[in-house]
Amino acid sequence: MTPDPTFTAAHRKRRHIDVCLTEQVDYQFVRTGLECYRLPYNALTQTDLNSVDLSTEFLGARLRAPVLIGAMTGGAELSGIINRNLAAAAQELGIGMMLGSQRVMIDDPATAVSFDVRGMAPDIPVIGNIGLAQLGPDLVPGLRDALAEVGADAVAVHTNPLQEAMQHEGDTDFSGSIGRLREVVEAIGYPVVLKEVGHGIGAAAAAELVDCPLAAVDVAGAGGTSWARIEQFVRYGEVRYPALAEWGIPTAQALSEVREMLPDMALIASGGIRTGMDAAKALAMGAEMIAVARPLLAPAIESVDAVVAWLQCFLQELRICLHGCGAANLTALRRRGVCAAR
Repeated sequence: MTPDPTFTAAHRKRRHIDVCLTEQVDYQFVRTGLECYRLPYNALTQTDLNSVDLSTEFLGARLRAPVLIGAMTGGAELSGIINRNLAAAAQELGIGMMLGSQRVMIDDPATAVSFDVRGMAPDIPVIGNIGLAQLGPDLVPGLRDALAEVGADAVAVHTNPLQEAMQHEGDTDFSGSIGRLREVVEAIGYPVVLKEVGHGIGAAAAAELVDCPLAAVDVAGAGGTSWARIEQFVRYGEVRYPALAEWGIPTAQALSEVREMLPDMALIASGGIRTGMDAAKALAMGAEMIAVARPLLAPAIESVDAVVAWLQCFLQELRICLHGCGAANLTALRRRGVCAAR
């Protein structure tokens, strides 16, 4: 693959998709850390598998499972197909969905159609998306309009300094971003979720969020997809800085550190959540929700049914995990907790 000289926003969004489909974009050495824990198995479980209750509430909505389709894409023509198939699957399964960054939609209203999913998913939480580096009071009116246009219930603000540093002409000035985040949380009129993109939110970042009235934090840890790796493929056609592509806070560590620092904050665990067992461990460690993104990319290009099939398998494994540790619901699962692997 050779570097592409054109870097319009819509083109970059399409290149992201292509790279995720054709290159090795996962961390090559860093793992999520979830492999270091075990869900306690109970041979005398008193649960009925078919009665295990995965339902939960999030952002004021009742969901059939504690799962969000994570933020992926928007702005390219293929993005619209992906987002509509994801939304239809989320509606069918009763789970939530995050949109990709809407900055491209604000800058180019013609791209709004790629974010138009509410018709496919009238009943689920849809979470809009904007970058922290671009966030400021001047952007609030346009962002508010963009959220209203897609019928969003909340907005995720993604903080991604490493990704932006790797990106061609990325937004690399994060000075003052904590203050701007607080201003926008107060002004936007939507619940705000702060998230990373796969390099992790840890204790140092969480300490800056004490008393910030966020609706939730998505720790988005290392161990799954590395956006520092993706951006290097897009920019250079190769991984020129392999150490940077492996840099981040593993998901389990991020979840533990943020939970300790923000004990009352709703947490979303993402970053390398690939199986129902991964999800069960993260939920047992204190996450309210989990999010899955890249494993759904290829199915979303294929069809709604392909997305539903992947998620049904994932949810069935999660349900079996609860059954096997004697937890009839998510509250009981969190009481069980996890133990260190030996």
